[in-house]
Amino acid sequence: MEPKPFSTWPDSAAHLVAVAAGRAPADVVIRGGRLVNVQTREVLHGQDIAIAAGRFAYCGPDAGHCIGDSTHVIEADGTFMIPGLCDGHMHIESGMLTPAEFARAVIPHGTTTMFTDPHEIANVLGLRGVRLMHDEALIQPISIFTQMPSCAPSAPGLETTGYEITAEDVAEAMAWPGIIGLGEMMNFPGVVAGDAKMLAEIAATQNAGKTVGGHYASPDLGPAFHAYAAGGPADDHEGVAEADAIARVRQGMRAMLRLGSAWYDVEKQITAITEKGLDPRNFILCTDDCHSGTLVNDGHVNRVVRHAIDCGCDPVVALQMATVNTATHFGLERELGSITPGRRADVILTTDLRTLPIEHVIARGMTVAKDGVCLVDCPHLDWPEDVRRTVTLGQVLTAESFQVPAPEGANSVHAKVIGVIENQAPTKALTARLPVKEGLVQPNGEVCRIALVERHRGTGGVVNGFVSGFGYQGDMAIASTVAHDSHHMIVVGTSADDMARAANRLGEVGGGISVWKDGTEIALVELPIAGLMSDSPAAEVAARADAMVAAMAACGCTLNNAYMQHSLLALVVIPELRISDLGLVDVTRFELTDLFEDT
Repeated sequence: MEPKPFSTWPDSAAHLVAVAAGRAPADVVIRGGRLVNVQTREVLHGQDIAIAAGRFAYCGPDAGHCIGDSTHVIEADGTFMIPGLCDGHMHIESGMLTPAEFARAVIPHGTTTMFTDPHEIANVLGLRGVRLMHDEALIQPISIFTQMPSCAPSAPGLETTGYEITAEDVAEAMAWPGIIGLGEMMNFPGVVAGDAKMLAEIAATQNAGKTVGGHYASPDLGPAFHAYAAGGPADDHEGVAEADAIARVRQGMRAMLRLGSAWYDVEKQITAITEKGLDPRNFILCTDDCHSGTLVNDGHVNRVVRHAIDCGCDPVVALQMATVNTATHFGLERELGSITPGRRADVILTTDLRTLPIEHVIARGMTVAKDGVCLVDCPHLDWPEDVRRTVTLGQVLTAESFQVPAPEGANSVHAKVIGVIENQAPTKALTARLPVKEGLVQPNGEVCRIALVERHRGTGGVVNGFVSGFGYQGDMAIASTVAHDSHHMIVVGTSADDMARAANRLGEVGGGISVWKDGTEIALVELPIAGLMSDSPAAEVAARADAMVAAMAACGCTLNNAYMQHSLLALVVIPELRISDLGLVDVTRFELTDLFEDT
């Protein structure tokens, strides 16, 4: 039997009371399970759950009085009943999927709530793009809350976005029904310096009674960090060490520990709980960025919870960090995050708390997945045609577009090089002595070419530089219009000819990722919506993404999920060295810097 439609608590309160008291039948009763109570951190044996109007009505030892002729009874047979999983910070666009297809991909993994920051599409389409993401999120069978992006551009003066987000935009969005708060405040130097625009965005959010997301991507835990905390951000996911997590919770922030496709930041921070014994209530698990291959093949929040457990965390504590802690942080503890009366009826049945097989998923009282299969429709918006035509190069690119002229008379140059770090978002600011041939600087061994191609306004602009750490060999190139955060086009390669081919290819298809080797395209992921997403089924996009990762490996790449590092090479708010449409950026000083050092 289908349950009654999901209702708000005020609309359903009288009915919930009647069901709990036995005066009205429940829609669904789950009998005989082991209830994981994240409010008390205990496992209760022989428990029943009664669901009505998409919410929990009764959670206790015997729900027999809630069962009527029309009640659908599910026998738990001693399996664990855990709350649906919540992702505290993430970007749907990083999955290369629309909200509908992202939901379809993660529902079988037990994700029933997401707190999303669509600042990727904000950089391309502005407030209109945010509204499209928000509107599609609201019609999904799971709960997807939207944080209004705070920083487009992420670092004013260091990059040019397709659109800019203003304090007025933030104030307007705070009235939208699905807006839960302000997205990560990436311009942390602006907050520290007391920038009026950044503080106005934070004030608009706090005046609306909503949560301000943080992003402090600096190892400096001195006065600058304390000034940032004083500026109002309530959480932060950029920590990479135990000291980072401890500093944040001591200042009243929530430490969000992330495990994405390429960000492995849980293990080094969770020792604040497992070894230092800090109160875990202010720690939250999140994914930040997961591409479609990870979602389809490996999991979502369930993957993070398993990893936290493998790192020594008690399973119930790990579950708290992915359920009630997250709900409490966003002011939704009375609405979701635990199996307790009145909350949205989001529950997972699993036979093991450590390996966490996701066997039966219920969201808002409705079975949405069983044994890895999504069983519900995830509705799509009709995305406007113009949002599929956002890649404008302004010219046909040639090999000459990706050449770097040397200073006159130089036989070699001492060049600044972006150093990629495996499984981390930061880069290293390196230098290398590179040869010059016929007046042009040449890559050398481990050092490849990198270029940022302007794609929003068709200026024809190309900024060139050098990068190391991918391990590429032979003639190759990879181009992507996913280029956090301004989302121009990043092209990396050893061959200027292949770089031109890859860039022009993305201009033809309207965005995505193209990999070339020896003059031939060996992988293509088409992302026509804003050059960031596809509305094709998640499994199809994941297959193309897997082929893209394999193609990078065929070009010699040895890094885990190297595409995520590739897509962040223009993220000018995470140290140490990045590239933008305005030039090479020293993110330790937040200023443009020359490509060559004095020779």
